[in-house]
Amino acid sequence: MMQTENLVFLEELREAVRAVCKRFDGAYWRKLDEIDGYPTEFVEAITQAGFLGAIIPEQYGGSGLGILEASVILEEINRSGGNAGACHAQMYTMGTILRHGSPAQKEKYLPKIADGTLRLQAFGVTEPNTGTDTTNLKTFAKRDGDHYIVNGQKVFISRAEHSDLMILLVRTTPKDQCVKKSDGLSVLIVDLNEAVGNGLEIRPIKTMMNHATTELFIDNLKVPVENLIGEEGKGFRYILDGMNAERILIAAECIGDGRWFIERATNYAKERVVFDRPIGQNQGIQFPIAQAHIHIEAADLMRIKAAELYDQQQVCGAEANMAKLLAADASWEAANVAIQTYGGFGFAAEYDIERKFKETRLYQVAPISTNLILSYVGEHILKLPKSY
Repeated sequence: MMQTENLVFLEELREAVRAVCKRFDGAYWRKLDEIDGYPTEFVEAITQAGFLGAIIPEQYGGSGLGILEASVILEEINRSGGNAGACHAQMYTMGTILRHGSPAQKEKYLPKIADGTLRLQAFGVTEPNTGTDTTNLKTFAKRDGDHYIVNGQKVFISRAEHSDLMILLVRTTPKDQCVKKSDGLSVLIVDLNEAVGNGLEIRPIKTMMNHATTELFIDNLKVPVENLIGEEGKGFRYILDGMNAERILIAAECIGDGRWFIERATNYAKERVVFDRPIGQNQGIQFPIAQAHIHIEAADLMRIKAAELYDQQQVCGAEANMAKLLAADASWEAANVAIQTYGGFGFAAEYDIERKFKETRLYQVAPISTNLILSYVGEHILKLPKSY
């Protein structure tokens, strides 16, 4: 149970985020959705407000907060009708750098990330032929003196066109030479400004929602050895810290979406009159909204539990995954409830329901499919036979 002073701080944090978000209304996000545009002004505003530096230690110019506070920031962006997907990677990639980066790397990058001089928004893991089978990735980095020479391909890498740095997961030892399949993976920091045109090509992928998604083609890209995070071959363990943080933060965004949908549906159900009565008086409208609200509140509790474990540096893989699944399911339920409550108006762009509907659907699939979470829980928590 959180202390009273923590609850007060979190509420103050929520209010501060809302104050920034009020400057970017539905019309702002709808216009970007129409043109697949990146919310540069919004990202700059929340950076200058200090929110994207929330979990960077104070000694590097950040706020020194935890994943719990970071999750509240992202939740409130989505709850305000925005889309935190434009900038959330800057928080979850911190799990890899803060816990495993060298002092020199932290000194070089963190102050500039905190003040907005540099953006760390790209997380290069997924590949077209392996998907979530991460240990089978094919992108290979071969040591050549004081550089690695990297070759391979990545897909569904969001915000690569709007980032200065990327965390890149590569194989540095062939899988058939490793004792465990998770061995031999390494993490590199890639300077995208130097890499593009010098071994890295970025191609946009048009998707159902505006998510700045790309695929990467890597051909003899040179990355300095000093950009290796931690030890060579130990990268899978390092990247898991980023992945657990990612699941917790995405769960928070889903909770924000869910609360936005429920608030919109509730208000509309009170105001919309059909057959001389507000539609919210009908149990067929009222009960689904209430049910969705209950599921969002339950998911929120798991999000808080996972975040607290993460901030205490305790094992939290199960909780992070369960929080993401519960929140993604609850937000998708709330999205469908909102569409059903609005009826035909739910499909009209001016109400923002259809935009948010598309955005929250993503989280059934990314950053990890809900089916893979069920497999994880079945195997690792319930000790059932491995299903894949």
